[in-house]
Amino acid sequence: MIPWLNSNFKNFKPTAAIALNATRHMNTIERKKLFSPDIEPMRTAEGRWFEAIVYEMFLEISQKSQKIKYLARKGADAPHAGAQAYLGQNGIFYSKYGDITFRGNGQDLAEFDLILVDSEDHVAFGEVVTSPADLKEFEVEIAFKKRLLGYLYGQEHVSFLLVSSFDISNYSVVKRLAKDPDNAIIHTSSCEQIKSLVKHYRPRILYTKPDRHPKLIRATDIPLRHPIDYRKCHDEFRNRIFTDITKGRPIKDLAPSTDSEALVKKILYGALYPRAIKAVCEQYGLVVRGRRVECSEFFRYFSKAIIATDLPGFELIIYLRSREKKEYLKMVQTREGHFRFERPTPSRVGFFLWIESLEPTLGTHISLEILKTFSVKEPPKKQG
Repeated sequence: MIPWLNSNFKNFKPTAAIALNATRHMNTIERKKLFSPDIEPMRTAEGRWFEAIVYEMFLEISQKSQKIKYLARKGADAPHAGAQAYLGQNGIFYSKYGDITFRGNGQDLAEFDLILVDSEDHVAFGEVVTSPADLKEFEVEIAFKKRLLGYLYGQEHVSFLLVSSFDISNYSVVKRLAKDPDNAIIHTSSCEQIKSLVKHYRPRILYTKPDRHPKLIRATDIPLRHPIDYRKCHDEFRNRIFTDITKGRPIKDLAPSTDSEALVKKILYGALYPRAIKAVCEQYGLVVRGRRVECSEFFRYFSKAIIATDLPGFELIIYLRSREKKEYLKMVQTREGHFRFERPTPSRVGFFLWIESLEPTLGTHISLEILKTFSVKEPPKKQG
């Protein structure tokens, strides 16, 4: 399928009919923003539109080739009600907007712009980009998705398709991806060019729903070869890290060593007991919105602290449970060694359910050992 797409898809450009049909995947507000003079919301709507355009292009091109056996439904063609997140939920799901996501223990860990099945029943996926900013950390994301789909569907190789609305051929990350024979890199029309096709249809945008499409399939109906218990994978990896930390092993020895460990994106070590929170405040420091949180006032503003690390780099994170709002504050470590507020984690996401369920398990010694192991800098020595 990939060689065929590389040689055939490049000459297939969006038509006015495809561009108009793509708007059926957008709500009324998003459609209006497409031609807004306000650049930021316009670009956001444009990205959503172009993603839908690529999906509509595949609806058409899949009917012309036996190389594509199935195309996963999405957007307006997806099941109407998205599955609500809950602890223990694992696998492929649809969001309420018709996006295809993978959830591990209720947490959204990956989103797929396209999922296809080729003539040999191999699952492939596609990503759609409209800005160079979308390429930040792109390589790590693609590698994770390949590992994930390879594990779920029992494939040694997972094909990947990158479709962009701008010329990405000179970007180093794209050059590296292009060297992989399992990947196809396609540059189609720009959003400005596509808009010129439909400008005569404004302000009334028309579309027609496709007839019964022979190759559409629910992503959730593609059978998994290896169903996953993500919480079990996470806990086994976390427990190994605990053991290795107590043995004083270096970070390079802590990297994922099994296929299941390689699927874990973040390790939650646990919530801290009050004395451990006090020690972290004293030795490392917490700064929220430019203001240092003193140990004596911590519990006035927060009810819980959780230590975690992002993978694959083991970057340290501390999550603080706010008393004012139903949210956690994500704290990241600075080069100076203290932790500063980055962004809130709202209650509406599945990850919130997981961290909310964690009770204090980490004492002072193990908490400081975790921080010492992964810290970018040793904490300052106490005076006196």
